[in-house]
This record gives sequence, C-alpha cells and structure tokens, in this order.
Amino acid sequence: MNRLNMEDNSHNLGDAIREMIEAYGLKPKLSEARLVESWNAVVGEMIQKHTKDLYIRHRKLYVRIDSPALKNELTYSRTTILEKLNETAGGKVIDEIVFL
Repeated sequence: MNRLNMEDNSHNLGDAIREMIEAYGLKPKLSEARLVESWNAVVGEMIQKHTKDLYIRHRKLYVRIDSPALKNELTYSRTTILEKLNETAGGKVIDEIVFL
C-alpha cells in the first residue's frame, strides 16, 4: 500500500469517527470529559490536592473539596474558574459550579 492510500484511509477514518460521534450524540459527553480532565490544569496543584470528587450533572459541575476554608475561597472565584473550564473544553459545557 503506498503512502497516498494510507493518508486517504486515515482521513476517511477520522471522518467516520466524527460522523459516529455525531450520530450517537456523544459530543456533549466528550466535552464534559474534556472539561473534567482540565480541572487540575485550570485550578492548579494545591486545589487539585484538596479535590476529592468531581462530576457533571445537568450542566452543573459538582466539586467536593476537603477544606472548608478553601471551599469558601473557591466560591469567590467560581465565575473565573467556570469561564476557564468552558474555554478549555471548547465551548459552554457547564452553566454552574457547585462546591460540596
């Protein structure tokens, strides 16, 4: 198989995967996974160490923090964190952050 055929096949495979993601409605879940993965990079190591659970339900990000003082501080930065997470995920994935 020559190089041109392999490039054509890989391009077609990429198109097929995008079509499958669209057909099965997986794009929102992939965006949510990307957002959750970006948590550590967005908030930094110190906050990441105090993060005990992180999940999305109904466009809300729920974050369990093990430090009441840190949870209080994060409440004040909620809007900034929300904007950075959505930006990293490539669109508006969440509307709200709830600190538990």
